[in-house]
Amino acid sequence: MKRSWCHIALLLTAALTGEAALAATGLSSLRCEQLADPEGIDVSRPRLSWVLEGDTQGLEQTGYQILVASSPQLLAAGKGDYWASGKVRSGQSLMIEYRGKPLESRMDCYWKVRVWTTAGETGWSATAHWSMGLLRPEDWKGKWIGYDQGFPWDSIGKFSRLSARYFRKEFGIAAAHSGRNASSVAGPSGRGGILKATLYVAGLGHYIALINGEKVGDEVLAEAPTDYTQAVKYNSYDVTSLCRPGANAIGVVLGNGRYFTMRQKYKPKKIKEFGFPRLLLQLEIVTDDGRRQLIGSDTSWSFTADGPIRSNNEYDGEEYDARKELGRWADTGYDRHDWLRARLVSPPGGRLEAQMNEPIKVMATLKPAGISEWRPGVWIVDMGQNMAGWLRMKVHGPAGQQVRLRFGERLTADGALYTANLRDARATDIYILKGEGEEVWHPVFVYHGFRFAEITGYPGRPAAEDFEGEVVYDDLPTIGEIRTSSGLLDSIIRNAWWGIASNYKGMPVDCPQRNERMPWLGDRTTGALGESYFFGNENLYAKWLDDIAESQKADGALPDVAPAYWNYYSDNMTWPGAYITIAEMLYRQFADVRPIQRHYDSMKKWLRYMADRYERDGIMTRDKYGDWCVPPESPALIHTRDPDRITDGRLIATAYYYYLAGLMAGFARILHRDADEKYFLTVQEKTKTAFRRVFRDHNGSGYSNNTPTANLLPLCFGMVPDSDKSRVLEQIVDKIDAAGGHLGTGVIGTQWLMRGLTRNGRADLAVNIATNRTYPGWGYMVAHGATTIWELWNGDSASPAMNSGNHVMLLGDLLTWCWQDLAGIAPGSPGFKVILMRPCFPGNLSFVDASYRTHFGVVRSAWRREQGRIRWEITVPPNSRAEVEIPGERPKTVGSGSYNFLIIN
Repeated sequence: MKRSWCHIALLLTAALTGEAALAATGLSSLRCEQLADPEGIDVSRPRLSWVLEGDTQGLEQTGYQILVASSPQLLAAGKGDYWASGKVRSGQSLMIEYRGKPLESRMDCYWKVRVWTTAGETGWSATAHWSMGLLRPEDWKGKWIGYDQGFPWDSIGKFSRLSARYFRKEFGIAAAHSGRNASSVAGPSGRGGILKATLYVAGLGHYIALINGEKVGDEVLAEAPTDYTQAVKYNSYDVTSLCRPGANAIGVVLGNGRYFTMRQKYKPKKIKEFGFPRLLLQLEIVTDDGRRQLIGSDTSWSFTADGPIRSNNEYDGEEYDARKELGRWADTGYDRHDWLRARLVSPPGGRLEAQMNEPIKVMATLKPAGISEWRPGVWIVDMGQNMAGWLRMKVHGPAGQQVRLRFGERLTADGALYTANLRDARATDIYILKGEGEEVWHPVFVYHGFRFAEITGYPGRPAAEDFEGEVVYDDLPTIGEIRTSSGLLDSIIRNAWWGIASNYKGMPVDCPQRNERMPWLGDRTTGALGESYFFGNENLYAKWLDDIAESQKADGALPDVAPAYWNYYSDNMTWPGAYITIAEMLYRQFADVRPIQRHYDSMKKWLRYMADRYERDGIMTRDKYGDWCVPPESPALIHTRDPDRITDGRLIATAYYYYLAGLMAGFARILHRDADEKYFLTVQEKTKTAFRRVFRDHNGSGYSNNTPTANLLPLCFGMVPDSDKSRVLEQIVDKIDAAGGHLGTGVIGTQWLMRGLTRNGRADLAVNIATNRTYPGWGYMVAHGATTIWELWNGDSASPAMNSGNHVMLLGDLLTWCWQDLAGIAPGSPGFKVILMRPCFPGNLSFVDASYRTHFGVVRSAWRREQGRIRWEITVPPNSRAEVEIPGERPKTVGSGSYNFLIIN
């Protein structure tokens, strides 16, 4: 009998371990891994998911049974005192809503599942676990503490210097053992009669928590940024192993993050300010005799700001004076005679909610590619890769020696660090030695976007081994891989990965290096879809949709940047359109319908707002950004001034109004809002009629002034009559040919360029564009040394005023095209329950090999040209099926398993 796998994935928060033996049914084991439900531990109906992994062809689930219990012992006995679903005949294995006993704050829930399949019954999975958060405001007993002013060594202004604040409290735990063996009661994570200890903390803007001198958790730059007047994220930790009977101490370091803004009182109408850092904390302890103890933040805590972190500012860097280190300040018995008493401060205003998007962590470590002396005493470290994070430095020297680390993305012609494109961001860390042997340091409350670092003041001669680059981004799994026969295309794809990773910081930001780092909506209108083929980004983007909703004004207006750290409400169709397109992405890629349910009314409100103000006879008249960053005619320009390259903003806005109305009609259908569906379909028809009337030329061969974008949008959105499609495509191709095989699109047009060409029969031209080494194009970036994606097509020569070397907005639909069109991996139904497999097999590539891990398992598509034939191998994960399209044949449906096709070329 074949042996198969059944893999259980819990979409909640618990750490899951262990394996369980199964009945002899042909499915040999179950194992658990951690995922997270973006709706979180604050909701009454969490969702459960699991994944089948098996080598039986055509393996499908036919039913399931879930048990949820209050203890592992009850669960092991087959008792689901919280929920016993009974056998449910269903193939659904994703997003199963909990339907049991009402859930309350702090409840521990243990669960397992067994499934019935076409190969037999699996038996029960290993036990998995989640715990509920603090569901009600009254559950919070801690108070907001802080200090709403600076200290004499601080400065508050455009270039603010605000030192970190250190808070501490000692407390005792009386852990009576009730005559029993404490370790047997507490379990493997218990400690001396302490059954459970849970820490809840919100530290604004960033925090590091310690218990008895040990750091809590392994994340960095905690917690996720929000508009703190609307929502505040808190984190939960199991700290049982850090607590001990008797005397204990807890400490928290507060950094500035996005809460204490980097440019105080600089542009108050533009930049939103929140105040000075503040802390809300609650430690809850349960001992083995059933007693509960709560330690909350209040005025019994003491604090100081006279510690080693003298300044921390995301734009400007971190300054650390090791001579001011506080010793074991977060442990018991510390002398705090000169510390101040914590003050009660006003809450930030936003509702408290658990952070369900993945934390930021150090995800990789890079060794320098080299180090050289640019001039006496000035050293340049080359990491070989543009990245976001920081340098970890080893150094020996005398007390008071100051080492300055300045960061940039490239060098000037004479080898100096290039910083002109940072604007007024100082991007500089300072470390002052304490003079006690080898010292190892890195910043903790800032990050930098850089490939190169300039080191001055280093005592002696630094070596490459004295530095490491720690790569910092959200703890997201890489779920997609792709290789092609084009080394250049593979380099572009690699650069895209680095650019995306660099710009995940609890929200998707535009760049990691200059004085911006803002979550622009327009960069992700379709970019989020391509990113989802690389990263499991569903929780990040579910959180970001909440940020967008919380930034919506009462009249319905949506911002260009969310959270709205900048007060930009420009009333575009394209930038705020990300609100709708990302909800669509989360549904199609990950089968998550809740973002649509949660945000539908706000999306509808925004579209009504735009229509009421800017729609005239079916034409949407408002647009600010146009086709942002079209390749300019002069190498020094940021934006083109050539009217033949500029697409009419009304055309862009009207086309997107049509497209977004279509998505909303689909959402209304999903939600059974029949009247709304009819309304949006009517909007589409009216808009399409007006669009053709105003923008279509007299013979139907093109639209407006025939820029590639002017013709791509109606062609890709289904606004072009069938009789006109070939002529409209011809206009696009002619423009590309006239430009020497180069693209002529900016942010908007590039979102549809590669798919628009390929799905209209010109995959060959799309490949040529992608692999062109001359200006403009992604290949030009690689040919000129880029290791990420530039903000501008001419990023090597344009004005530094807007010239990031690490951006994602010009990726457009490149990654989506790679997986969906080159490899042929696309969702045929939400979450890839049905997979559409239809590669384009372009003649100018000899092989493509791609994989993508859906929530059903790994899909693989690999094709290769062999002596006039194409050999195509596919793998379809269990409990899903694929609709396979082979050129010249009728589509066929196949179940899970591996298949090999030989295609006459």
